[in-house]
Amino acid sequence: MKLAASSGVGRATGELRAALSKAVARLEECGVPSAPLAAELLLMHVLRRDRAWLYAHPEYELSLDETAAYAEVVERRSQGAPTQYLTGRQEFWGLEFEVGPGVLIPRPETEHVIEVALERLGPRRSQTLRVADVGTGSGCIAIALAHELPQAQIVATDISPAALDYAQRNARRHLVLDRIQFCEANLLTAHSDAPGWAKGPFDLIVSNPPYVGRSDAPGLPREVREHEPAEALFAGDRGLDFYPGLIDEAARALSPDGIFVTEIGYNGAEYVRSLLAAPLWSDPCVTRDLIGIERVISARRAVNQAS
Repeated sequence: MKLAASSGVGRATGELRAALSKAVARLEECGVPSAPLAAELLLMHVLRRDRAWLYAHPEYELSLDETAAYAEVVERRSQGAPTQYLTGRQEFWGLEFEVGPGVLIPRPETEHVIEVALERLGPRRSQTLRVADVGTGSGCIAIALAHELPQAQIVATDISPAALDYAQRNARRHLVLDRIQFCEANLLTAHSDAPGWAKGPFDLIVSNPPYVGRSDAPGLPREVREHEPAEALFAGDRGLDFYPGLIDEAARALSPDGIFVTEIGYNGAEYVRSLLAAPLWSDPCVTRDLIGIERVISARRAVNQAS
C-alpha cells in the first residue's frame, strides 16, 4: 500500500527506496566517502524521520517538494558540502549539536578529551570546579563537561563570533547556558575580564586546538579543506604553532594541581610533551585513540611552582 506524502503538497514522484538508491549512486559517482550513510542522513533530514522509519517504509512516495529538496541536498553534498552542514547537526558525547558554516564539526575522536579529563579529575568530579575550554567551537567539549560535572562553572573561549553563536545556542538547547560563560578571546587572554566565577584560577583547562599543518592541507577531504573554518584547522606549516601559547597561558591560569588536557595532531605528541616539562608540569600522559593514534596529552600543574 502506498503512503500519502507527509507534506501534503504536490503529487508523488517516486518510492523512497528508489530515491535513496539514486542518491547513493550519485554520491558514489562523485567520490563522496560513506555515500550510503550520507544519502540516508540527508533523506532523514528532508523527511524529518529517523533511520528505522526509512527502512520500515521503503514504499513511501515522495512528494514533488520532498523530491526537489532531497535532490538539492544530495547535489550539494556531491559538490563537497559536509553532510553535517546540510542537516545542521552532529552528535557528540550522546548529545546533538547544531553546526553549520563557520564552525568546526565535532569529531568522535575528540570525545577522548572528555574521557581523559574525567579520568584525571577522579573523585574531584563531584566538587565545585572552575573549568576553561579554549577554542570551544560548537561548544561540544564545554557542554559535555557541564553535563558530566554538575558542580562545574565553565568559561569557553573562541576567536570566532560565528562559532560562539553556535556554542551559545547549543548550551541553551542542552540547558547548561547558566553555567557556561562564553568569551570572544584568543586563548585565555580575556578570562581575567570575565565576571565572577568565570575568572581563574581554573581546576581544569581543556582544548581541541587547530593542529593541522598547512603542508597537509592538500590531503584533507574536500569537505574539510573547502568548507570548514581554516582558523579552526590550521596551525602553521606543521600544525604545532598553537601549543606554546596555549600551554604558557594554561600554566599561568591553572591552580596548583590543576589538570590540563588537549587534543594533539598526528606525530605531535613528542613536541607537546616537551612543552609540559618540570618544574611547571608533572605527570604528563599521552592517550591513544581506538585505532592507536596518539590523540590526547594531559598533565598536572605542579604544586608550589610559580610560573
